[in-house]
Amino acid sequence: MDLAQLTRKQKEFFDYIIDYKNEHDVWPTYREIAEEFNYKSPNSVTQNIQALLKKGYLVRDDDEYDIHPDHSNLLTQENQPGIPVRGLIAAGYLQEAVESDLGNITLETLFPNIESLFALRVSGMSMKDVGIFDGDFVLLMDSDVKDGDIGAVLYNGETSLKKIYYDKNGLRLEPANEEYSEITIEPDVFEEVRIIGKYIGHVNKTGIHRAVPSKMAS
Repeated sequence: MDLAQLTRKQKEFFDYIIDYKNEHDVWPTYREIAEEFNYKSPNSVTQNIQALLKKGYLVRDDDEYDIHPDHSNLLTQENQPGIPVRGLIAAGYLQEAVESDLGNITLETLFPNIESLFALRVSGMSMKDVGIFDGDFVLLMDSDVKDGDIGAVLYNGETSLKKIYYDKNGLRLEPANEEYSEITIEPDVFEEVRIIGKYIGHVNKTGIHRAVPSKMAS
């Protein structure tokens, strides 16, 4: 079931209901729908509702209507701007174009664990060989950092973004730029060292760049 099954007028009708409910958190009245579409009779409203029920876009519980669960994500799109998904495209043989409203690609789509993410602005060029440049925003996750992963380290009030290796007495921070030297941290009992986040990607003017999984990294 997809929105391509609707006629143009039915889709406009359905979109109006979605937009109205997103804005007001209630359904529009028959009078409001009739005024929106210049219907002369409330019977025209009923006919459109019946068509949406028949095609599965609306469901009815006793005397109340609701959006079918397959399309309930549309009710939150007003508060979740993103990239519109406008249909399907074949990646094999040529197929008939299918246009439909399949929702939006949001930050939650790209980063399912977004509640654990935060960003830092990069200052310096020590990670340029992995595509991270001065001024970029690195995306970090509050999760475990494995040996060889890129992460952010906090040491005595100073931070650094590097490849992190665990040595016997501390950490070895390896840059991705031969012009920089690696950093060895062997804190004593009075010094604080903490890994504050695992690098999962970065953002700059060219777009969003995801981290290469460790098993694929060279």
